[in-house]
Amino acid sequence: MSRLFLAFNLMVISLANAHAGIDETINNATAPIAELIGKIVFFKIPIGEANLPVVVLWLVAGAVFFTIYMGFINLRGFKHAIELVRGDYADPNSHGEVSHFQALATAVSGTVGIGNIGGVAVAVTVGGPGATFWLIMAGFLGMSTKFVECTLGVKYREEFADGHVSGGPMYYLRKGFSERGMEGFGKFMGTFYAIGIFIGALGIGNMFQSNQAYVQMNTVTNGALDGYGWLFGLLMAGVVFMVIVGGIKSIAKVTEKIVPFMAIFYCFFALIVIFMNISVIPQAIANIFSGAFTGEGVAGGALGAMIIGFQRAVFSNEAGIGSASIAHSAVKTNEPVTEGVVSLLEPFIDTIVICTITALVIGTTQVAYPGFAGDAQGVAMTSAAFQTKFEWFPYPLAFAALLFAFSTMISWSYYGLKGWTYLFGEGEAGQTIYKIMFCAFVALGCVVQLGPILDISDALVFLICVPNILGLYFLAPIVKREMESYFSRIKSGEIKNFRKARAQ
Repeated sequence: MSRLFLAFNLMVISLANAHAGIDETINNATAPIAELIGKIVFFKIPIGEANLPVVVLWLVAGAVFFTIYMGFINLRGFKHAIELVRGDYADPNSHGEVSHFQALATAVSGTVGIGNIGGVAVAVTVGGPGATFWLIMAGFLGMSTKFVECTLGVKYREEFADGHVSGGPMYYLRKGFSERGMEGFGKFMGTFYAIGIFIGALGIGNMFQSNQAYVQMNTVTNGALDGYGWLFGLLMAGVVFMVIVGGIKSIAKVTEKIVPFMAIFYCFFALIVIFMNISVIPQAIANIFSGAFTGEGVAGGALGAMIIGFQRAVFSNEAGIGSASIAHSAVKTNEPVTEGVVSLLEPFIDTIVICTITALVIGTTQVAYPGFAGDAQGVAMTSAAFQTKFEWFPYPLAFAALLFAFSTMISWSYYGLKGWTYLFGEGEAGQTIYKIMFCAFVALGCVVQLGPILDISDALVFLICVPNILGLYFLAPIVKREMESYFSRIKSGEIKNFRKARAQ
């Protein structure tokens, strides 16, 4: 293994010395493909002055349907989700590999990424303050989608003799459609999803994260890392490799520690900025509500604010993409609904809490210091908002961005691995090859221009929401029966509260 890891290090270093020519060749070859796929996946329909990506409509429509069909499980299941995460119903005899908290932490680490810092800034810039309101609404609705897909992830997972499990959309699509007499269609859907998640893991779940982490660190050090992207990439790849080589248990042990820390760390500094602008908080909040329904001064008016807010939310929490169900499938439970309930917390943390806090940092700063960002966009805009209070505030922001990127990479490595093993089998040698390849892409993300490669990866990740949501519609009645049975057994006491039992 050490020889293979050394081999990929040498490969990255050699690419670093000649990346300009490689960049041009790859970009020229992939640009037409990226353009075509992007036009198909992100096809937009004009509504008034705004343009609505059909893929976003597909995701939001599903979220609305599941919220109503499951009886607003995103509200009535919230308290029970907290009980499950703290271990109240943790049966020590359950099958699986990780605890409810570890599964949640792994899934959250996969969604809380650079987009929570930079993507929100773009949404507020394009959609105005009102986009924040619709971002929160989309996060709330997305909780129901997560419930359905993560329940199915556990119900249809594969359990192996050595105790490890594999689950996710590729499994519930194949098995679910097969149960309805559509075996060939189910196999096609499962394979299609596995290919998409595998490629997506190398792009937006890997290269994009390492690239943006490097850019942000280089920015706050005033270009001190110019020409050292290869070294930064190798160091990050080495750390990622040390975590993912141990599989989901190793990943979960890291995420259960790093996710609470990075979330609290980022929110702490963000809240300092917000409260230092306390005098303008009422105006910033008023702008959010007025902009949500009037949208003055933004592209597409109120409708444009709604579209941008929904788009940012679904791109951030990935509800409907199905990726999180892969992590949740590894949980120790014999009741599929438990992990569906736990997954309600994921969009809440990612979108309703962290994205909203970022939006308030920018919103309050815009009111207090109009034009503060100049031409800055994305992460640079958020960094400029931090810098209005203390010159050194961009440093903790850069550290938070580094943690966000790292946590996203280790989680997406597992998503991509499960796509890989679905396609090529569960063999140890194959898994090791995948992990080394994944780390090579971590390093490459810091030395090559992403360009069309990232566009293809981005498009494929959102293309797989089409079969996933379709499968969720078909299998929703099964989830509803499981849900009703589970809560009736909770009420009757058939399902034990182990925490209370231990206390007695």
